[in-house]
Amino acid sequence: MKHNGCIFDLDGTLADSLESIAYNANRALEQFGFAPNPVENYKQYAGDGALTMIQRALLAAGDDALANLEQVYAVYLAYFEKDCMYHVRPYPGICSLLRELKRREIKIAVLSNKPHERCVDVVNALFGAGYFDLVFGMTDERTKKPDPAGALAIAQAWNIAPQSCVYVGDTDTDMKTGQAAGMFTVGVTWGFREERELAAFSVQAIIDDPAGLLNFF
Repeated sequence: MKHNGCIFDLDGTLADSLESIAYNANRALEQFGFAPNPVENYKQYAGDGALTMIQRALLAAGDDALANLEQVYAVYLAYFEKDCMYHVRPYPGICSLLRELKRREIKIAVLSNKPHERCVDVVNALFGAGYFDLVFGMTDERTKKPDPAGALAIAQAWNIAPQSCVYVGDTDTDMKTGQAAGMFTVGVTWGFREERELAAFSVQAIIDDPAGLLNFF
């Protein structure tokens, strides 16, 4: 099967954004009297949308009833709007990978559970406006991953069969998304989760270096 399109998750796949997520979430927690969570813990909290991430962070901080969820979430969003680029950088090898995909005329997109406006902010800051053919973050109208609707909508917009698309991510949510969409699904080991989590879904490939993705094009 010839692959003509590639859809990337953002956090933990293209962008090393763990410090940004933790920094803003912990500031929101501290504003309501909770101790901050260790930065590394956010590798497990992130991946299923900002609201779920804050729920997990609050539970870990001791708010067992999530009594402060609405307030902490609102404060987090306000902080994140201003500081979504805190210490964010592309993973090593990502920029050269993207350049090569574009040279080969492969369509590229981002599909993220990050709020859409912040998703666009991060992608534009790291790679430049218009660099990706499509950028989809979370909106009120868009169902979040692992629902495959976003991935399928990207393929449809490109007029490409889902089977001709490669879906790339770093979490169980991503593996479920790619498989549900019927796409060639690739897990990456440099992101937020461990290889055994990705391997549990019997995806088509797991790679340790961005350049390894080129083997599928």
